[in-house]
Amino acid sequence: MSGESASAIHRNQVDLVDFIDWSGVECLNQSTSHSVPNALKQGYREDDGLNLESDADEQLLIYIPFTQVIKLHSILIKGSEEEGPKTVKLYSNKEHMGFSNVNDYPPSDTVVLSPDSIKGKPVLLKYVKFQNVRSLTIFIEDNQSGSDITKVQKIALFGSTVETTDMKGLKKIEDHQH
Repeated sequence: MSGESASAIHRNQVDLVDFIDWSGVECLNQSTSHSVPNALKQGYREDDGLNLESDADEQLLIYIPFTQVIKLHSILIKGSEEEGPKTVKLYSNKEHMGFSNVNDYPPSDTVVLSPDSIKGKPVLLKYVKFQNVRSLTIFIEDNQSGSDITKVQKIALFGSTVETTDMKGLKKIEDHQH
């Protein structure tokens, strides 16, 4: 595949790190000394020595709100061969999920990370399911080897912001309804 066609696919897809609402980010079952910014924040996530690690068991539940509505195109999750995440379920716009109710909802998409993609290869998502995302919940169900602790070196989300022109268009439609 030529570089040109590859870049055409990813045109307008940006790293969404700048649109994360950090004040609202939550992670359940994270180790206090190895918390979610290690995998999400710029700089930290580029350092393979800094991990997000699970605490009581292998599962992690990460809630990421955005400062504006985004379209999610692909996700990159990097981890070790042994303890890196394997089954990852993604939920669009689901608030206040916990381990007790996460299985009550069908995920917007499920990604099973191969030993190849866990090295840091972006995985394409069902784009139609992620068109109006205000928040993303990432449920890491298990890891590559079935060990007790899951370690995540990096999570990067790629997509685009929903154009502001759309919002103006919506506003006009609303005005006509009164």
